[in-house]
Amino acid sequence: MAGISIGCAAIIVALSIGDSAQSYTEREINRNFKMDEITVSPNGGIPSQGGGSGGSGSSAANEKLDPGRLTAQKLEIIKGLRHVTAAAPFQELGYIQMLTIDNKITDVQLIGTDLRLLTKYDKKFKQGGASDLVGMAVLNYGATVGLIDNETRQRLFEQLSTDPYNNKLMEQYNSLSMLPTDMYKQQVQLQSFDPASQTGGMLVSSPIQVVGILDNPSGTNEDMAMYDKKIYVSLETGERLVEQMKLSSGTAGQKGVYNSAIVKVDSTENIVELEKLIQKLTLTTSTNLYQKEALADTFSMVKKAALGIDVFILIIASISIIVAMTMSTHQRRRQIGIMKVLGANMGQIRNMFITEAALLGMLGGLLGIAFSYLIVLGINKLIGNSSGMGGGEPLVIYIPLMTLPVGIAFAVMTGVLSGIYPAISASRTNALTAIKRD
Repeated sequence: MAGISIGCAAIIVALSIGDSAQSYTEREINRNFKMDEITVSPNGGIPSQGGGSGGSGSSAANEKLDPGRLTAQKLEIIKGLRHVTAAAPFQELGYIQMLTIDNKITDVQLIGTDLRLLTKYDKKFKQGGASDLVGMAVLNYGATVGLIDNETRQRLFEQLSTDPYNNKLMEQYNSLSMLPTDMYKQQVQLQSFDPASQTGGMLVSSPIQVVGILDNPSGTNEDMAMYDKKIYVSLETGERLVEQMKLSSGTAGQKGVYNSAIVKVDSTENIVELEKLIQKLTLTTSTNLYQKEALADTFSMVKKAALGIDVFILIIASISIIVAMTMSTHQRRRQIGIMKVLGANMGQIRNMFITEAALLGMLGGLLGIAFSYLIVLGINKLIGNSSGMGGGEPLVIYIPLMTLPVGIAFAVMTGVLSGIYPAISASRTNALTAIKRD
């Protein structure tokens, strides 16, 4: 029974660790890679039969000329599909410079979207909130980090270019690059190089009010945030900025036409179905679902290896049971002989020993369940102080209820299989010889 309890506990703990680690890793990957999102873009494989003009041109006529375009009408259709929780355009307008009123500057990615839907995409506001007014903007946390005034920036670059191995200069630059700036309710301007200027002139936008600052995503440290700088504006504001700074980024500035959109799905199980429906609109889709498939394959191999080890432990336990019950049969051969003399047949004696083995297996399984909870409690205490992937939540091992009947079934099956040989040996005992010997 002790051997079966150890084997049963090993099976339950191994399956629990596998399931807990898999679900934890899926949550972390979903948080970092957004597996419940579908990125939609125009279908570049469909040739355009004529250039569509933006602005006030006929959207229906442009759609006929270029059926692979991502339009506002198609996005409305996507919003009405089942399992879609949010669908918003994320119009990538290019990389430009953001200039503050105190002459600090940094490079940011300009994105036009519906600011009111940002919270639907797991984005949390650290300060302020969304606004649908023209001339408003929302900064992600990275856009507030590393703002350096232009004079200091130029001086550091010049010094580093002449002395690239100066550690003090590098430390100074790195500390300034990770220093956050309070940008809430501040005015900024965007600037880009004038393509028509021969002297490297700059085009500067009208002032933009920062109405919200997004929080740094959980599990993302400031070293990572400094490389992810985004400024979100409404689609109307984006159209105005494209016109002011003469941005040319595909469909930038075309009303009701987008180069990118993100669809939020209620469950990863519905991703494939929705992808097929969206592709029927002559659009291109992409997801990170392959991360989950690769993860499932990896953990499947780990579970099989762990299960193989547990089966080996149960085999050792079954050998112990066979030896113990064979010795028990030898010690009880007088009782077996008496039962035969009293009329017990071979089947009854065989069933008695198999039932005894099954009960031993069940008791060992119940004891194994208790052991497994104690083992998991100890493991959780050991890993309780460690942080998760990328600084996220720590891993917590839990025992799924479905593993308990699996452990009991293995324990009972091991007991029954181990008791077959002693049961057959007991049923073949000669009654008179057994009574005379004892």
